[in-house]
Amino acid sequence: MESIAIPNPLVTAEWLNTHLEAPNLIVLDATIPKAVATNAKGKSEEQIPHARFFDLKQKFSDASGEFPNTFPSEAQFVLEAQNLGINNDSAIVVYDDEGIYSSARVWWLFKAFGYDKVAVLDGGLPEWIKSGFAVEPKTVYNGPKGNFKATYRPQYMKFFEDMLKESKEGVQTIIDARLESRFKGLAVEPRAGLRSGSIPNSVNLPYTDLLENGVFKDVESLKALFAALAKPEDGITFSCGSGITACILALGAELSGYNHISVYDGSWTEWGSLTEA
Repeated sequence: MESIAIPNPLVTAEWLNTHLEAPNLIVLDATIPKAVATNAKGKSEEQIPHARFFDLKQKFSDASGEFPNTFPSEAQFVLEAQNLGINNDSAIVVYDDEGIYSSARVWWLFKAFGYDKVAVLDGGLPEWIKSGFAVEPKTVYNGPKGNFKATYRPQYMKFFEDMLKESKEGVQTIIDARLESRFKGLAVEPRAGLRSGSIPNSVNLPYTDLLENGVFKDVESLKALFAALAKPEDGITFSCGSGITACILALGAELSGYNHISVYDGSWTEWGSLTEA
């Protein structure tokens, strides 16, 4: 089988199954625990064949950071990507076992480090299994190192000082991906001791509004959701609880033709900790 290219930021289970044996394909399992548990099921012990575990919490975040999922250094990201055997010609497909959750964060990390040959599996592992495709027991990658290199794109990530400016001056549209009850400060935050509320001058688009039965809604439906809040040429910064589901909005926005988008890394966990109501 010949090497493949990534056709779109979002690929179907059928597409992935068709190209599963491509020599340059790398499938990454980006599963993490959800910040807000919606059910009591345990993590799957199965994976898509040949998948490699992308340890978002420990190896691809700054684990010494004060807040969860802190953006890693370029050197750390390159080292850990190489340890997973990722090369500069790799076609990467990322999934998680929730459907669409942490996989979008991995897609965004690669883009932030200058790599666009990456896509999210629409519907993740549940959709793969629902489609009747094969799975295998989870394994640990111990193959050769890759030659992956990164080039950090600073416009993709925003940090606390950026957000102070954006919130005060309105230079970007800030869109929060959390559920409406959390955005309005009506629900207790899942992280102990974190106050409720939202970033001043931000608006709300729950990431769940982009999904239906665990997969993305059609592009026209996505465009309508974003059009109610911003124009395609507007600058947008996405926020959430800790920088995970904001990336789902970033993926939906890119699918909808928005190009001037960024993600607030610390999101509400940082903002709510460093500011007062």
